[in-house]
Amino acid sequence: MGRRLGGYHPGMTTNSPVHSDADAPVTVPGLKVSEGHQVAHTLQMRLHALNDLQLTLKHAHWNVVGPTFIGVHTMLDPQIDGIRTMVDDIAERMATLGVSPNGLPGALVEARSWDDYDVMRADTRAHLGALDLVYDGVISDHREAIDEVGEIDPVTEDLLIAQTGELEQYQWFVRAHLQDAGGQLSTEGATTEESAAKKAS
Repeated sequence: MGRRLGGYHPGMTTNSPVHSDADAPVTVPGLKVSEGHQVAHTLQMRLHALNDLQLTLKHAHWNVVGPTFIGVHTMLDPQIDGIRTMVDDIAERMATLGVSPNGLPGALVEARSWDDYDVMRADTRAHLGALDLVYDGVISDHREAIDEVGEIDPVTEDLLIAQTGELEQYQWFVRAHLQDAGGQLSTEGATTEESAAKKAS
């Protein structure tokens, strides 16, 4: 049975300040309410993806082993911190646009189209190979979101463009461990995290 706060349950009529509709009947100046809410709902999936990404990176941070452990272990923490900032920025933009951001884990699991990360304790290259594919997915979806919001709200578009640049830099750091001197990725052709991890190792 789910938690009940103060006896409240969905559908109950109450004057309590903790109960409100998810979407406020307002948005930012210059946008229609429907437009602001449309942009915010696009951002909700980016919020889920980035929340998942920062947890996945922390999982890898705890589970990398091998001779290059310390370099990779310490490389991941600034990425995690940066992505947590992105999560906060997206959530606050959603609230500004009039939509309540949902950061609850159950909502993330229900909404996501991807599975849990496949790698547990493994050498650093295995994790980095898998993380490269994770970054592929997150960055590609961020770029799609840029296209979706671009004609409606340039402020949100700018936010997503800046985040995409940071995410691409983080992926570059990961890929630098997987490339040879000619720039060839050891994970070339891998389509799953498990296969990327094996090829990287």
